[in-house]
Amino acid sequence: MSALILALAAGAVVGSALGALGGGGSVLAVPAMIYLLGFTPAAATTAGLIIVTATSATALAAHARDGNVAWRTGSLFAAAGIVPAVLAGAAAGHLPQAVLTAGFAAVAALAALRMLRPATPELPGGIRPVKAAGAGAGLGAVTGFLGVGGGFLAVPALVGVLGLRMRQAVGTSLLVITVNSLAALAARAGTGGDLRWGLVAPFAGAAVLAAWDGKRLAAKVSGGTLRRIFAVVLLAVAAFMLGDAVL
Repeated sequence: MSALILALAAGAVVGSALGALGGGGSVLAVPAMIYLLGFTPAAATTAGLIIVTATSATALAAHARDGNVAWRTGSLFAAAGIVPAVLAGAAAGHLPQAVLTAGFAAVAALAALRMLRPATPELPGGIRPVKAAGAGAGLGAVTGFLGVGGGFLAVPALVGVLGLRMRQAVGTSLLVITVNSLAALAARAGTGGDLRWGLVAPFAGAAVLAAWDGKRLAAKVSGGTLRRIFAVVLLAVAAFMLGDAVL
């Protein structure tokens, strides 16, 4: 199977997951580029940021049209993550490949375990600045190091720490993810190696288009079922990547 077909197929899977689950699909993009398309971990995480940015910005526009983005809250949350994203993005290009792979495996496992837990209850209340700044900074660092959007971390934080409604938290997380990904990309300029745009561009395009199909899939299959299936896939990916890093 040609690399272009693999890129389109992987992009479709990633986009469908993002559209159906509101996050988490980007955790599949990096291992797909490493093990299916032959990218180095450094190049794959940089390309992952490009794909995350394009897909998140597209989905953000759709959520904003429906009024599901808390712009002020999301901007404050995202602002706390810009500096950590830039610093982590700059540092990631100088880390050993095994460290990046092991770190990514750990985040993939965390995402899977988070998806297997019951949904976080919506909490009333206003913004808690210190906790919001801490959560935003942590998310920015994860985005910068590993090239993932962190939607699986952002949504629970926006609900539990900032008291947003779940639907609004999903839309607002896309704003946070887009800002953090752009900051991390700026820090990685010139350090990502050969990005092979002939594969990255179709991967990103397929992900953006498939995100709309993911939304339709979510309407036909229960969210709990989708999350459990995706969590099992993520755990398998995490175990494989961790074994690859150790061995």
